[in-house]
Order: sequence, then structure tokens, then C-alpha cells
Amino acid sequence: MPEPHFLNNVFKGSDLSAEELESVLAKFKQVSFSKNDFLLREGQTANNYWFVESGFIRSYVIDTEGNDITTNFFSVGDIVIDWPSFFLRNPTRENIQALSDCICWQLDFDTFQQLFHSIKSFREQGRTTLVGSYFALKRHSISMIADRAKDRYIRLLKEKPHIVQNVSLKQIATYLGITDTSLSRIRKEIAGK
Repeated sequence: MPEPHFLNNVFKGSDLSAEELESVLAKFKQVSFSKNDFLLREGQTANNYWFVESGFIRSYVIDTEGNDITTNFFSVGDIVIDWPSFFLRNPTRENIQALSDCICWQLDFDTFQQLFHSIKSFREQGRTTLVGSYFALKRHSISMIADRAKDRYIRLLKEKPHIVQNVSLKQIATYLGITDTSLSRIRKEIAGK
């Protein structure tokens, strides 16, 4: 009997029938990225999105002073997508780069459109994923304003411990909107408890 497809977990809980699921899974293509490969570069228009089967990926922007600032981290089971670029067909302002060797499942824009318009359950799953991503982004942007750096770090530790264990402190610090020095101090403070 064949091994269950990784994407079965991604679509678990959706209302896709067995036939629809089979049809959807057949459209995804397994791709590998090596550490430091770019999935998407600033100025390009996103033509694909990916589900991460293994590895770590981050998105980042370059600020006005030339610093790279992490906007998100992705790992197993996450969808890697620049929503505005993918849907509005605009050039992205972000870079998306592999932090380790990665295996992903890729779907291109045209195939997505075909599935979106022909399979109602796929469309609903897509909407649910988009809404979940929007809520996470909104929560992070409010947290950057309203929460102490220590609380932001503790939340990241709770929600994504694998990120904290596998990603550089410099990248985590930029994601949290703090300096490496502040992050080191927070980590020492937490470890001392």
C-alpha cells in the first residue's frame, strides 16, 4: 500500500471528497530547495505557493537603511505564499529564502485558479487558509506595537519552538523588532527563572 501523501495532513478536515482530494494532490509538484535558495525575490511576481514538508524558510524585506528584517518564518505544514503578489499579480516587496535544505509541494497560479473555480471544497479551504494567515499577520502587527519584547519572544517560543531552535538569533530578533543584544538579555532572563 502506498505511503500516505504529505498533503493529506494539509487538507485533513477539509470537505474534499476522496476523488477531489486525489485530483488536487495530483496537481502539486514536489520541489527541493537548498539552503539559501530563493523561492521568490523582491520585484518578482509570485507564480507559485508551497507547502513545507521539511526544512525552514523565512520571508524578509530590506528596510530604508539596507537591513534585512524578517517578516515571517515557515516550517513543516506551513503555506509559503506572498498573498498580495500571488492574487493581485503584483511584484513582491519581500524575499522568500530557504534557511535549510527544504522539500516543498508547489502549486502554480494557473493550476490554483483552475482548482479554485472547479472544486468548491478547495475554494473553501483556500479561503480558510487566507483568513488564518490574515489573522496571524494582524496579531503579529498589533503585538509589535502593544506587547513587550519579552512577551513577543515567549509567544514565539510557545507557538513555534522549532523556529527558535533552528533559526539564527539575528533573524529572530528582527522578526520581534528588537536588537540581538536585547534578545540575548531576554533569553538569559528567561533561562534564569
